[in-house]
Amino acid sequence: MIDIFGAIIGLIVSSPLFLFISILYMFGDSKGPIFFKQIRIGKHGERFYIYKFRSMIVNAEEKLKADKELYQKYLRNNYKLEPHEDPRITNLGRFLRKTSLDEIPQLINVLKGEMSLVGPRPVVEEELKEYGREVSKFLSVKPGMTGYWQVSGRSEVGYPERVDVELFYVDHQSLVLDIVILMKTMFMVVLRRGAY
Repeated sequence: MIDIFGAIIGLIVSSPLFLFISILYMFGDSKGPIFFKQIRIGKHGERFYIYKFRSMIVNAEEKLKADKELYQKYLRNNYKLEPHEDPRITNLGRFLRKTSLDEIPQLINVLKGEMSLVGPRPVVEEELKEYGREVSKFLSVKPGMTGYWQVSGRSEVGYPERVDVELFYVDHQSLVLDIVILMKTMFMVVLRRGAY
């Protein structure tokens, strides 16, 4: 109930931003589709499309995989690249990522029941191997827009440490912890910490 209420309020409050950001996709290197969607793994292994404001060029995944050396570096670096070396990110995308505004459309995922406001971050299928024997525990809860990993360093905390951070939340989840995480998330978004 809190998730649904929070998602509805969030979508209403952010609707002017939705409109303004959508207009920006009519120009420059960002021209094209507004949303990026990607299959992620949810609770009990169910697959769903996660929504974000598109921060990359069209056909970004194909471009990355075409550069075999860069793709291997992406895999070695916990499925991330430094912004300055990632040829897929647009100028608008850099701003959206740094401010975490690219995550706003995930309120739609929350409203659809695929995600929660707070929980472990949903991963792509190839990341599941990082959780080894703990994968069932990791997938026992609904993934979240924000979570313990985000307020513990986010992009600065990679595997295998990320596994311990995400599983800590699974073992200790509570309404109080969720409220603390939501408050810390707002603080970190304002300071732009850990996002790129």
